[in-house]
Amino acid sequence: MNSELIVDVAKKEISIALTEDKRLVELHKESSDSQFSVGDFYLGKVKKVMPGLNAAFVNVGYEKDAFLHYLDLGPQFNSLKKAVGKAKASPKKPFYISKLACEPDIEKNGSIAKVLAPGQEILVQIAKEPISTKGPRLTSELSIAGRYLVLIPFSNRISVSQKIDSNEEKNRLKALIKSIRPKNFGVIIRTVAQGQKVAELDNELKLLVKRWNKALHTSASAQAPALIHNEIGRSSAILRDLLDESFSNIHVNDTKVFNELKDFVGLISPDQKKILKLYKKDNPIMDEFGVTAQIKSSFGKTVSFKRGAYLVIEHTEAFHVIDVNSGNRTKNNQDQETNAFEVNLAAAEEVARQLRLRDMGGIIVVDFIDMGTAEHRQKLYESMRKFMDEDKARHHILPLSKFGLMQITRQRVRPEINVTIDETCPSCGGTGKVKPSVLFVERLEDKIDYLFSIGVSEYTLHVHPYVYAYLTKRTNMVFGKSIFDNWRKHYTKKIKLQENQDFAMLEYSFFDAKGEEIVMKEEVDNKL
Repeated sequence: MNSELIVDVAKKEISIALTEDKRLVELHKESSDSQFSVGDFYLGKVKKVMPGLNAAFVNVGYEKDAFLHYLDLGPQFNSLKKAVGKAKASPKKPFYISKLACEPDIEKNGSIAKVLAPGQEILVQIAKEPISTKGPRLTSELSIAGRYLVLIPFSNRISVSQKIDSNEEKNRLKALIKSIRPKNFGVIIRTVAQGQKVAELDNELKLLVKRWNKALHTSASAQAPALIHNEIGRSSAILRDLLDESFSNIHVNDTKVFNELKDFVGLISPDQKKILKLYKKDNPIMDEFGVTAQIKSSFGKTVSFKRGAYLVIEHTEAFHVIDVNSGNRTKNNQDQETNAFEVNLAAAEEVARQLRLRDMGGIIVVDFIDMGTAEHRQKLYESMRKFMDEDKARHHILPLSKFGLMQITRQRVRPEINVTIDETCPSCGGTGKVKPSVLFVERLEDKIDYLFSIGVSEYTLHVHPYVYAYLTKRTNMVFGKSIFDNWRKHYTKKIKLQENQDFAMLEYSFFDAKGEEIVMKEEVDNKL
């Protein structure tokens, strides 16, 4: 399998696409000023304690108070509270928890009213980002994740990933961590730590402890609500969790992010720094690698996947429903049962991809085509489990019910990726009426003439690929040159033309030399 990561950095948003053998399998979108990401530490203030829910609402600076359940406090909550108190007592002097005498664990089934009180300041971590109308969900069982290890303050437990099969390797890793683990820190050993030497594990453990000490020291002088510790960027987090020998290229179109990722890859996998490539072409990076077209075809209510078969995907507040349809797919030499089995197998693979691609979480119900053979139903269930093996999110799959329904639960920590593929026509503004398209080129030239008259000589015109082809390939019968060549000759050679697959047929935009859009459209486009 050949994996590639494409990172598109825009002014307001960073889009990250993961492809496997050129096929889009994950898409992440993150606002440039995003807050309340999973893994962030906040110093919050308790607003309300709800004994009936055995939970509290905490102000961490979000528009809605965050939710903290008693079970998410963690057994060592009193030790955390004690450490934050000691750090605040001497804010100018770093406090190290290795010197702390830990408090006894809180009661497993205790009451939150005995532990928290309104107005109390507590150190918390974002467990789930704000979703829909809900605020963030919090935990006080803090952890800091690295590539090989996860550090858990106030714990003495060493755990090993269940995906490491060899008991000999598990025991080796446990023994290594036990020999280098600082006092009052627990460690979870991740799957990728398999086969690693003690020096690499020790270096990462020291780095994670350093991050924790910095976070605790920051909390000492902070006033709630305040951000204490930022989780690494989304693109770095993806590399931390997924980077392996299957990655052939990482393409980034921004110098700053490129350098950040280069430093990060140099830290976690120095041998793979060479696969990082800075993208410098004018063509949008997502268009260049065929991602834009895949986004357009993979999102929306209906998704085609094989020989006319398609999925219908519906979303509700409680769960997601996916219906499998064979469409017009028929094979005269096969019976209905075999046909249904083949469509269901292909659908299962596409469902697994859609769950990763849209980051769908919670309860998912898949309505497969009915099959009468128990053997086929079992094979479909086993195939679904196999297809979901590549999904890093925690999930659980149930066998088909007697009604042909398969239930899946998938970890939900972030809002689902939702890309609207239906577009309001930019040429008519949704009115259904436009000026004659044959005059479109003349209207564009009017805009160029206006820019020339006010002294703007360097800019880029973005248009649909078909319009781009027309402007660059259509030749003038008299002069024998393309329309765009004639514009450059008549006005300025600093005009650039760029095709953009995201644009509708008669949509266009002008951008200056700094990449800022030059507003050249009237209030309603069809009046041009």
